[in-house]
Amino acid sequence: MSSRLQKRLTNVLVIALSLMALTVVAARGSELRSQFGGQEPGLMLVQRPRDTRDLWRQVYELMPELPRENHYVSRETGEVDEENTLISRLIRYHIFVKGRPHPFRLDWRLTLADYLGAYERMGADTYPGGNVLTENPLEGDQAAIASLTRQERDRLVHVLTSIFNPNYLSLLEQQANRELAEVQETPEELDWDDAPQRRVPRLPQSGDAELLLP
Repeated sequence: MSSRLQKRLTNVLVIALSLMALTVVAARGSELRSQFGGQEPGLMLVQRPRDTRDLWRQVYELMPELPRENHYVSRETGEVDEENTLISRLIRYHIFVKGRPHPFRLDWRLTLADYLGAYERMGADTYPGGNVLTENPLEGDQAAIASLTRQERDRLVHVLTSIFNPNYLSLLEQQANRELAEVQETPEELDWDDAPQRRVPRLPQSGDAELLLP
């Protein structure tokens, strides 16, 4: 099997698995739109969500294996604030600290790259929770994100994007259909020497010069 065909098949499988993992989110489309004030998806691209306080719960419902990092003590109550979680802080950092768009997968990838120290530097003085908890959670959150496998981080990006963009699943499905159509049109074994677009010129043979005679 050619490497080109293997790449296309891999793309189809990745998209299909993502769709399977996120199907439950589609059932909450109307709920999500109500949380965004009944806005149409197009308006969501340029406006911040009005309320992000409870969206982190949906992430943990879909990925219960994620660390919660909710053991920090509130300065106001002197008790552990279990509602102040890793994902709630990550969402607030993404939207309110960095001001990044929320419906796009690439922007969520950039935010995870910040946590991994691979993109922009994160400041402890502006990190969510730093001013309301007795201990700044930044270092612990960075370590928690770094502890995730690459597959878990990829799935987290898919989950976050799908929660903030109800159209995301349909876009994934369209992409999967395109990839599948390309795979079906590609022969299983392609002989590049025989393919017209990649045909290798024949080496000169004895007597070829005679073909040039009038």
